[in-house]
Amino acid sequence: MQTRYKKITVKVGSNVLAKADGTLNVARIAHLVDQIARLQKNGVEVVLVSSGAVAAGRAVMNETKKSDAVSQRQLWAALGQVKLISRYSDFFHEEGLTCAQVLTTKENFSSRGHYLNMKNCITTLLENKVIPIVNENDTISVTELMFTDNDELSGLIASMVDSEALIILSNIDGVYTAHPKSEGAELIERIEIADKEPENAISSERSDFGRGGMLTKFRIAKKVASDGIGVHVANGTQQDVLINLLDKTQNLKHTYFVPNKKSSSGVKKWLGYSDGFTKGQVTINEGAQKALASEKAVSLLPVGIINIDSEFKKGDLIKIVDQNGELIGLGKASYGSEKIEKEKQSEKQKPVVHYDYLYIENKTNGT
Repeated sequence: MQTRYKKITVKVGSNVLAKADGTLNVARIAHLVDQIARLQKNGVEVVLVSSGAVAAGRAVMNETKKSDAVSQRQLWAALGQVKLISRYSDFFHEEGLTCAQVLTTKENFSSRGHYLNMKNCITTLLENKVIPIVNENDTISVTELMFTDNDELSGLIASMVDSEALIILSNIDGVYTAHPKSEGAELIERIEIADKEPENAISSERSDFGRGGMLTKFRIAKKVASDGIGVHVANGTQQDVLINLLDKTQNLKHTYFVPNKKSSSGVKKWLGYSDGFTKGQVTINEGAQKALASEKAVSLLPVGIINIDSEFKKGDLIKIVDQNGELIGLGKASYGSEKIEKEKQSEKQKPVVHYDYLYIENKTNGT
């Protein structure tokens, strides 16, 4: 087998792993494990981001005492995570392989230190030929501390461990020109980072068991592709989908997001997924906006800031927005907001955010 990649992150959704009644599709989990084992034996490192815990928990205890939605989700996640990882462990053991569970929350990525600890954990597992199975810890993740869904988590993991590709397995073949059930809807097989049209056609419908939908997948896929990682959205219910996707001799029908040629630095990759942890916000003028969007390595100078929307201190993460309030980028402040006006008077202004600690949204050069 001639494989396209040597290191991949695979995200498998709840609608692939769960039956209509919420019980786990054990045969499909077994087949997924079989494919990963075959890839591993062909020299491919695989990180698996797996949904399915909440759906599995629902099957264990569908009738629960009256409780709010968050408490119910915590209960199902705690019950289901045991069942899910047990299935994976048994099937990998049959293949002569070892898997490990890595539970995380969005808060684990709030600091660079936590981010590097997680990266080190997964890297160590891979070096020891252990398959990491990553999932959000839904037992303690609630509301604003939650990832949008495991699509967002998988994008972060793929970027973190420097995967060559992220493969998102859903229950449809990929991104379509309209809702897949609509008459005349066609599969879009190739999407460039600059392409915006497909987003308008994507349905905002969510799955029965997962939190996300194709719109989330599209946005995450473009973000990951801008970091230099190819993204494949394919049908996880198909036989040998991973094998056929990675085999250079096969041409599986799916959607491929073309990656940027230039990859982001490690710091910028972390910043790209840190919008939930910002402390401050500044509005910039049109000149600064054009400069940051250019191909040059440009820092954010005080002169480009027209308003401090919320104050911040040195080292805080801040949002950078345009005059319409649209997000331009994220950065780590070189000094506090109280010094900006004074710096504007200086002949040689110190950057509020240095280029090395600046992440620009959808910048096509991947920085």
